[in-house]
Amino acid sequence: MITAQDVRRVASALPRTEEKLVRDRVTFRVGRIVYVAISADETTMGFAFPKEERAALIAAEPDKFRMPRPSDERYNWVRVRLAAIDVAEMSELVVDAWRMVVPKRVAAAYLAETAGPG
Repeated sequence: MITAQDVRRVASALPRTEEKLVRDRVTFRVGRIVYVAISADETTMGFAFPKEERAALIAAEPDKFRMPRPSDERYNWVRVRLAAIDVAEMSELVVDAWRMVVPKRVAAAYLAETAGPG
């Protein structure tokens, strides 16, 4: 199962990311915008995701993805069960969530850097 430490390893490598503890939940943010939050019991991870695509994602894999808490439904947000994903999928979700909140030029520079030559 994916742990908070696994998520931390990915998120902490992303430019402008800060880690904060909020109400016993580990969160990762750029400025004041949270893009990933891990539940206090470390069983789920909330992440930034386009609202207009949320229903389709959840419908496609309801055992994996869940709606955000009712108080968070107004945000671009989805939850995932950490036991249902592997490191590669977690990494993709975290980086995609980060890309939603960071300036486009920062994301482009980071992605060009990590793509390497070729």
